[in-house]
Amino acid sequence: MSVLIDSARSAVFRDGQIIITMETGREIRFPVAGNPRLAQGTPAQLGQMEISPYGIHWPELDEDLSFQGLLKGDYGQHQKAEPAR
Repeated sequence: MSVLIDSARSAVFRDGQIIITMETGREIRFPVAGNPRLAQGTPAQLGQMEISPYGIHWPELDEDLSFQGLLKGDYGQHQKAEPAR
């Protein structure tokens, strides 16, 4: 079993992207346009994120993305995200 060592400090929707800042300062960012569920969301819906120890959930859009998947470049629908910084 793999354990995620870094945890999310914050997540925001800005300029068409989801930007997640981890406790270590590392950022994960990806465009919402590459995920069909997120692409249909309004800015208010996209800003309504719930952070868990394992990922992010958008209740109004019924979408969940794991940090481990995001770090591998999978931001829903098997698209490639920008490399984590």
